[in-house]
Amino acid sequence: MELIGKEILDAFKQKHSDARSHVDAWEAEIRELTWKGPHDLKAHFPKASLIGNKQVVFNIYGNNYRLWVKVAYNSGVVFVKNVGTHKEYEKWEIK
Repeated sequence: MELIGKEILDAFKQKHSDARSHVDAWEAEIRELTWKGPHDLKAHFPKASLIGNKQVVFNIYGNNYRLWVKVAYNSGVVFVKNVGTHKEYEKWEIK
């Protein structure tokens, strides 16, 4: 999958260095995968939360952080929307 929004992840990693290796590992996995639909995503990340058909929230670093993406399955692109703490996550308007 192609990853769009790396600058969001980079800013997050600078602010939360404890999660750097976990975000780096997630990024590396995403780039190696190909998802045809939500079922493929859930097969690889069973704990990911699907919101509709295209939005996904991942737990990062032992569920300390949340990573919100939008997935364009047809074009093979993952768009990073936001990443943050649980407190920040509670304020996100994911639709």
